[in-house]
Amino acid sequence: MNVAVEVKRLKIGEKIRELRLKRRNTLRQVAGKTGLSIPLLSQVENNAVSPPVATLLRIAKALGVSIGYFFREEESKERAVVVRKHERKKTFRPIHNRQSDGGYTYEALAYTKNSKHMEPFLVEFKPKKREAVSFLSHQGEEFIFLFRGRLAFHYDQQEIILGPGDSLYFESEVPHGLRALRGRKAQAIVVVFSKR
Repeated sequence: MNVAVEVKRLKIGEKIRELRLKRRNTLRQVAGKTGLSIPLLSQVENNAVSPPVATLLRIAKALGVSIGYFFREEESKERAVVVRKHERKKTFRPIHNRQSDGGYTYEALAYTKNSKHMEPFLVEFKPKKREAVSFLSHQGEEFIFLFRGRLAFHYDQQEIILGPGDSLYFESEVPHGLRALRGRKAQAIVVVFSKR
């Protein structure tokens, strides 16, 4: 499926706006809670921008829900859930320069489970130059298991190179960024834990 179509089908922006209004929050209030700009939040709500995981985590925390809320289509009380390969929800995270598509795609792997502490994703990173790395931060921790390609992990003035089979666990409050190397895409399982 075309990623742009999938992003629209998820209606993440509409869900954010609906939840924000339900909580009686203005864009300014959410901006204050998240540290994100009002124009960016407006673009997200209008599905003009697909937010990266870190941005969605900030918005979810500000609105009092888990990030999985934005990926599921209905509430579920199941204690164990299965997301089949064809049911995964793919979204695209663009970099700030709209002329380039050097971002990454991510698929929510457990969006049907409510009230969870971790969010697992299948992430595909596109190659880009060191100067094009976007640094993100959010409360919590992350775990990455790389199974295809090579990744450069930028963190606290360091660059750590990961190869297939390598794993990484880090505190995500520190600004961090990732880029695929050698002109090839890289794929990893990324598990995000966010304190609510």
